[in-house]
Amino acid sequence: MTDRGAQQLRGEAAVSQALAFDTISFLTDHGTKDEFVGVVKSVIRTITPGVAVIDITHEIEPHDVRAGGLALARSVQYLAPGVVLAVVDPGVGTERKGVVIEVADGAAYLVGPDNGVLAPAVSIVGGATGAVVLDNPEYQLPRVGTTFDGRDIFAPAAAHLCAGVPMDALGTRIDPSQLVPGVLPVSQTADDGAISAEVLWVDRFGNLQLNVDPAEIETWGEAIEVSGGRVKRTAARIATFAEVPTGSLGLMVDSSGLLAIVVDRSSAAFELELDEGDAVVLRAFEGNPSVSTSVQLGRTKSARPTGASFENEELLCDPPS
Repeated sequence: MTDRGAQQLRGEAAVSQALAFDTISFLTDHGTKDEFVGVVKSVIRTITPGVAVIDITHEIEPHDVRAGGLALARSVQYLAPGVVLAVVDPGVGTERKGVVIEVADGAAYLVGPDNGVLAPAVSIVGGATGAVVLDNPEYQLPRVGTTFDGRDIFAPAAAHLCAGVPMDALGTRIDPSQLVPGVLPVSQTADDGAISAEVLWVDRFGNLQLNVDPAEIETWGEAIEVSGGRVKRTAARIATFAEVPTGSLGLMVDSSGLLAIVVDRSSAAFELELDEGDAVVLRAFEGNPSVSTSVQLGRTKSARPTGASFENEELLCDPPS
């Protein structure tokens, strides 16, 4: 790297001073096959050599803002204090804004595109207490194209925040109410008590996380009817994977506190032929638990414009009152 390049990376950050934050938690849809993640980390290290970068994940499906936002929301309460850098950015190069969002009056910051990917996590930690649009080029790299804002805009912003540069120096302050909200589908209870739910997440083990609070089935029995994919099955309410009866489904509270459909040492997603965004109906069980009935359900997943809200969905990241 040339001396000029190093100076451009450093900007006005005082790298020799004590850091304001020593950790950046990093999430993207970049994968690890290409050089993108390594380049972003190198930019951060050039600006603030003492900062540790923790990889939350880089395996979000390409362009899936919703999945990135949900992954960040599941993680945020357990992240080390510091700066969160999240880049799932199908609108890169467009008029969508790059932002820094302050939470807890400056106790932490989230950096990324203003497309809803940050919104669920911001909501989880209590809402935004401030925000700026990243429009000060003094704290950015010279752009040779418009396709890598993670390298040119977001990584420098996160690094400069760690170095103690005030948020307001990075850009123009905006009202947090102007930020694009995230959306989370809300389960619906029918007149007969059945719960229409949606698969929020399929983890690598094939467990199906639902948008259902355990309290919603608190009064139900130990067996629950699950309709999804092409079959209707019964699931046993269990506390551990090992409690799932052989050849059966289990319904348990997962690590995020939501209901999940599971199979012991196998994939519930495979057995039910379900994926993220698919519909699932839960009913209090009545009848013979050995019966499986073929059904055909429509998919609820559809192409959704970033930041749009939909009927029966809950907006996240409202500004604090």
